[in-house]
Amino acid sequence: MKNNIAILGSTGSIGTQALEVIKSQPDQFNVEVLTAQNNASLLISQALEFMPNAVVIGNEDLYTKVSEALAPHPIKVFCGEQSLEEITEFDTIDTVLTAMVGFAGLKPTLRAIRAGKNIALANKETLVVAGHIITREAQQAGVNIYPVDSEHSAIFQCMAGEFHNPIEKIYLTASGGPFRGRKADFLKNVKKEDALKHPNWDMGCKITIDSASLMNKGLEVIEARWLFALQPDQIKVIVHPQSIIHSIVQFTDGSMKAQMGLPDMKLPIQYALAYPNRLTSDFPRFNFMDYPELTFEQPDTDTFGNLALAYEAMEKDGNMPCILNAANEVAVAAFLKDQTGFMDMPEIIAHCMHKISFVANPSLQDLVASDKEARVMARELIYGKNRFADSPC
Repeated sequence: MKNNIAILGSTGSIGTQALEVIKSQPDQFNVEVLTAQNNASLLISQALEFMPNAVVIGNEDLYTKVSEALAPHPIKVFCGEQSLEEITEFDTIDTVLTAMVGFAGLKPTLRAIRAGKNIALANKETLVVAGHIITREAQQAGVNIYPVDSEHSAIFQCMAGEFHNPIEKIYLTASGGPFRGRKADFLKNVKKEDALKHPNWDMGCKITIDSASLMNKGLEVIEARWLFALQPDQIKVIVHPQSIIHSIVQFTDGSMKAQMGLPDMKLPIQYALAYPNRLTSDFPRFNFMDYPELTFEQPDTDTFGNLALAYEAMEKDGNMPCILNAANEVAVAAFLKDQTGFMDMPEIIAHCMHKISFVANPSLQDLVASDKEARVMARELIYGKNRFADSPC
């Protein structure tokens, strides 16, 4: 039986690579549902190639364009946020690949879990914001969450056959991004064009900026806590510029396992969709002679304050990771529009974290409210007049 896949966010970096994987494994996978927010043209092209059961365009203004283009074909077309959530309940779906970016992925993922669908999770913000809710609901529904992020996939692969053995700690590796080794005086003048030049990975704009600021690693730290049931002091970050070792598990006997490979997201995508099987692929192979040295460094959290803020949010817990994530999403969007500086982003996030009311045991409604409040505050800091008059930083 083929695994019927719904891809939430099929026009983004992960979504398009997932479709490459599916295309290369026609005996294993079938595209059941595709969704996009605004890229109607690419969604139409994908639908015509893969002929899914249904598509959803999030932007309702684009519904007519998509509907008319697909009218001659037996493809259902829906639109809007509610449809994006409801479509995950289709009986014909086996696995939901959540490849959307940001807080927007939370509700559809939760809906899919409650419908009993296994989750291939590329949307780290879902666990960052609501890890306590998502993990509880998945356990109650008997649903598996397979990580797609390369670092979390690496930990998951290292744990294969070891799930009965306790973890002492894990090491999430970071490339260091395009500004590794740079200091604040340099970073205050960088532009988006500089930040988008990642040395190793080809990713979407938002995650690439997060990688440059080390916020991406901070979000991954919080995600790892929930995926692997760890305490904050069990999760370490090391900078590994070559991006060959994707992460490491250290067990209580002192032994360590590392997962290695070239920086290519298609491998963790395929592993998540095919688990527990490893499918034969034509992905490029690693050659040790091309990498005679693998090096490691401590992250510079004094310069790249976002990683320290993520640890602070994780340790405080409650709605704090939600506030961190929302403020960061607004700050990154503003940076990509040249409306705030690179070094302003951690100040904006820290301000929101220290000013918004803390909720120790937030419900989903509390998290939605915290997300909204943090976005409003972050926008006021960016676009208001006395932007940092009250900042604790």
